[in-house]
Amino acid sequence: MPEGWSDFFVANAGVAGALAGLIIVAVSVNVQTILKFPGLTSRAGSTIASLILIVVAAAAALIPDQGPRLLGGEILLFSAIVLVLTVHAAVAMIRAAEPPYVTGSWVKAFLALLQIVPFGVGGIILLSGSYSGLYWVAGGFLLIFCGSVANAWVLLIEILR
Repeated sequence: MPEGWSDFFVANAGVAGALAGLIIVAVSVNVQTILKFPGLTSRAGSTIASLILIVVAAAAALIPDQGPRLLGGEILLFSAIVLVLTVHAAVAMIRAAEPPYVTGSWVKAFLALLQIVPFGVGGIILLSGSYSGLYWVAGGFLLIFCGSVANAWVLLIEILR
């Protein structure tokens, strides 16, 4: 592992775990309201899964004496699982959307799927033996953090309006 990356992964695993916990609390506190909005439960689940992707990818990156190829395979596997959950959530959100919110649902679904793409690219580059794929994975972390904070806001505040 190139120097400096272990601190990055440790910090991000902690932040992602804390944010996932916040979203779980938000869902539990507002569960009755969330259940009134079709597709919102899937969106919350997808958000939690994306944050867990960060935790698991960071944990995998911290395994000692692991080469880039093995790490790339692990990241691709974890990403594929989260991609399936995200596609399921996207379909549920789009099906539940009513006019005039259909376009917004498509945009939200696209952005959720876009967050997973850097993990796939980074995993493939790592599989080739180059640690430069870590930069793509880091980009995925940042995209997921941005999307998750927005979704946390919706689950905590916007649904109560």
